[in-house]
Amino acid sequence: MKQETLCLHAGYEPKNGEPRVMPIVQSTTYCFDSTEHIAELFDMPTEFMYSRFANPTCDAVEKKIAALEGGAGAMLTSSGQAAALCTALNLCRAGDSFIAVSTIYGGTVNLFAVTLKKLGIECIWVSPDADDAALERAVKPNTKFVFGETLANPALRVLDIERFAAFAHRRGIPLVADNTFATPMLCRPIEWGADIVLHSTTKYMDGHAVQCGGVIVDGGTFDWAASDLFPEFTEPDESYHGVVYAKEFGAQAFIIKARMQLMRDFGCYPSAHSAFLLNLGLETLAVRMERYCANALCAAQFLETSDKIEYVTYPGLAGSRDSALVQKYLPRGCSGVISFSVKGGRAAAVRFMDSLTLASNVVHVADIRTCVLHPASSTHRQLTDEQLAAAGIDAGMIRLSVGLEHIDDIIADLTQALAHV
Repeated sequence: MKQETLCLHAGYEPKNGEPRVMPIVQSTTYCFDSTEHIAELFDMPTEFMYSRFANPTCDAVEKKIAALEGGAGAMLTSSGQAAALCTALNLCRAGDSFIAVSTIYGGTVNLFAVTLKKLGIECIWVSPDADDAALERAVKPNTKFVFGETLANPALRVLDIERFAAFAHRRGIPLVADNTFATPMLCRPIEWGADIVLHSTTKYMDGHAVQCGGVIVDGGTFDWAASDLFPEFTEPDESYHGVVYAKEFGAQAFIIKARMQLMRDFGCYPSAHSAFLLNLGLETLAVRMERYCANALCAAQFLETSDKIEYVTYPGLAGSRDSALVQKYLPRGCSGVISFSVKGGRAAAVRFMDSLTLASNVVHVADIRTCVLHPASSTHRQLTDEQLAAAGIDAGMIRLSVGLEHIDDIIADLTQALAHV
């Protein structure tokens, strides 16, 4: 099936007499005929046994997202941050390190640089423009993975997925790609060499700002047994009856380990109702992404014409510094998010944002409604000046998330707000 069809049909296939719409299984508990059956599930979790691990509604959505990304399996989480945390902890233990591109989302920067550091896991930062020599200098003997965003939030740099994947694989480690802004409608990182894909499903996948969520997709591409860096995949897990994940689960080793170890212990699983709402968003994702991309390109081109704008960053613009990467990875569009800076710095940016009437000033992005945010004073407020610069953020930068309104109305709102600057 094509992507547009998978959005509607993957994950749930009703049988004769069953409901056409994916049902909500609002239950924590499942019944079994024998104690022995339950015991077998704790050796090999092939069925639903408790909704802290898995739920039929969530499972159908996981299968849909795995199909959209071309992965071997997926696991929903309660937020995008939870997905990033579980991924890092599934690969690293205290004393390990990993490499991350410096332009990633500010909340993830704090998770990686502060919280994981408290757990004894080091994040080594590299520029998205780092050459192979710079990447090699960042590697340590204990480095376990490389992390980047397909489209960086809010710097909107495009990750050279194939090059970063080749580098990671030369070192025997996986590439993890956060594909939140691109979604599988615009880019499928696994096809370019990524091994694990993350999303904050709160954003475009949901699209309606009604529930938080995240997802981890296992590409099924990484050979854990071929690397001597991951004994937790190739040696018995004594916390789960000695199972060897790479041996027992093959292409799904990563996602099964994440579920059996981390979801078991952290319990950051979404409710069935949240998964149902997420599925409604996924069903229209293909058509929404087309409109987001078209509206954003028009809005970015309009902003470029204003003498009150310092710069506009949108990878789809002619002359973008990442234009070659856009042609390679994002030929269908570059999402609905634009970053631009108003002349006059923070004060001018605030006047502009407070003058908007159609666009909402919110702590959110990738909604069906146009919204704006000032990263330096909100999502990236905790970063140092040096970290802000590395993330490509200045005091005047505004993140504009273009919605599905008519483009004329969006531009009219931008025009009247600029008149107040």
